[in-house]
Amino acid sequence: MAPDTRERILATASRLFLEQGFAATGIATICREAGIQPGSLYHFFGSKDALLIGVLQWYEDHLRPIVIDPVAEATADPIERIFTLLGWYRSNMEATGCRMGCPIGNLALEVSDTHPEARPHIDVNFHNWAEAIHEWLVEAGDRLPADTDRRALSRFVLTVMEGGLMQLRAANSFGPFDDSVAQLRAYLDALQARAVSEHDQSTSTPSATPSRASE
Repeated sequence: MAPDTRERILATASRLFLEQGFAATGIATICREAGIQPGSLYHFFGSKDALLIGVLQWYEDHLRPIVIDPVAEATADPIERIFTLLGWYRSNMEATGCRMGCPIGNLALEVSDTHPEARPHIDVNFHNWAEAIHEWLVEAGDRLPADTDRRALSRFVLTVMEGGLMQLRAANSFGPFDDSVAQLRAYLDALQARAVSEHDQSTSTPSATPSRASE
């Protein structure tokens, strides 16, 4: 069997799950779109549920080369990378007419209750996404206050993205997403301003006051 058959199945299934949802996507549709026979799919995946796990693992493997690495290459500024990444999701929503959203977020809502075996893989995908943001926040160094919980902040960025996309789809408008990103921008700007202020205070030299003993 061609070595790229498994990859083609996973890429096709991931696209169809995003476009149609997991439950609404049949094995026959996946095989037709991938240009394979059902036997080829079942050679790699014993069931549709096994294919779901395979797709989630596929996302784990492809997050960085498809999403994170191109954003990191687009700008050297670690904080601006966050907004470049959010802009990437916004562009995708523009291209699809406010449809589909985040593939992991969609699957989290659809299958977490019915397929508990998928939960750990969904969680890993969220963790990996937030971890990439955390790395950029660490790279920002003293541009952020020393007491900033950068790991928690990376999760907050994830919440802005997922929540913004969900509200965007519901409203069929970019307003909720743009408002959420603008508030994140204001918050990070405030953190950077505080870091500058604290740095200035720590490096300022207080004026010397003559002591009475020297008078």
